[in-house]
Amino acid sequence: MNTPHPLICLLFFPCGLFLIIASLFYEWLDRKIIARFQNRMGPRLYQPVADLFKLLSKEEIIPLGVNRTLFIALPVFAFACVMTASLYVPLFGFKSAWSLRGDLIITMYLLSAMTVCLGMAGANSINRFAVVGATRTLTQLFAYEGPFMLALLMPALVAQTWTISEIADYAANHTWLIVTQPVGFVIAVIGLIGKLELPPFDAPEAESEIVSGALSEYSGRGLGVFHIAKNVELVVGLALIAVFYLGGVGNPLQFAIKTIILLGAIALLQSTLTRLRIDQTVGLWWQIGAILSLLQLLIIILVRVE
Repeated sequence: MNTPHPLICLLFFPCGLFLIIASLFYEWLDRKIIARFQNRMGPRLYQPVADLFKLLSKEEIIPLGVNRTLFIALPVFAFACVMTASLYVPLFGFKSAWSLRGDLIITMYLLSAMTVCLGMAGANSINRFAVVGATRTLTQLFAYEGPFMLALLMPALVAQTWTISEIADYAANHTWLIVTQPVGFVIAVIGLIGKLELPPFDAPEAESEIVSGALSEYSGRGLGVFHIAKNVELVVGLALIAVFYLGGVGNPLQFAIKTIILLGAIALLQSTLTRLRIDQTVGLWWQIGAILSLLQLLIIILVRVE
C-alpha cells in the first residue's frame, strides 16, 4: 500500500527528478535570455532535454592513457555532491529536505567538490587541451572560491547561525540583506558565475582555444552527467543567493521571480562582457573580490560589537 509513496517523492520532491527537470528549464531560460540580448531567437523549450537525451544515449568512449575507474566515477561523484547539497537548501518555496547544525559549511564544500571533479577529470587525461583546462579550472578555483564563501558567510554572521534554514528564517523576517550588504550580494553573484565557468569567467573551457577544456575527452553518458550536475549547481546557487540576500523564498512564486531575475542579471553579464584571461581572473578578482569581502566582513563584525 505504501509502495507508490517513495516514487511520488522521487518524481515531485525538489531534490529528486523534479530538480533535474527544473535545472534543464533554467538552462533553457539562460540560453533564451542571452539569445534575445544578442538579437537571436534562441533554442526551443525542449532543446536542453533533447541535448541531454542525445548525450545519455550515445556511447561513452574511454580514451587510452586514463584511469578507467576515475574516468567513470568522477561525473557520478560530482552529480552526487550537488544533489546532496540541494538537500540542505530551500528550493522552489519549500523548506530544505534535511537540516543540521552547520549545514552551510557542508553545502559550500559539496558545491566546491564539483569544480574539483572537473579539474581531476582533465588532469586524468593525456589530452593537452584537457590538461590546460584542468589547470585553468583549479587555478580559477582559488580566485573566486574565497570571496564567494565569504559572501555566503556574511548573512550567517548577521543571523548568528551556520544553519541554512535558520538564515532563511532570519532573512524572511528582516530587511533584505541586499540593502544592508550590497557588496556581499554582488560578490556572491559574480562568484557564482565563476563557479559555473560562465562568461566572462569561461577561460577553463574556452571553445576557441582549448575545445571543451577539462571535459574535452568526455562524451556520452559521462558528459551528460557532468552537464546535469552543472545545471543543478546553477539552481542551487541561485536559490542560496535568493534565500540569503533577497528576503528568502516563502512560496514557489517568490522563488521563481527572484531566481529568474538573478538569472537575467547573470545572462546580461554573459552577453556584455568579454572573456577574461586566466591571469586577469586570478589577479583582478582575487585582489578586488577578496579585499571587498573582507571589508564588508569587518563592517559586519564592528556593527555587531557595537
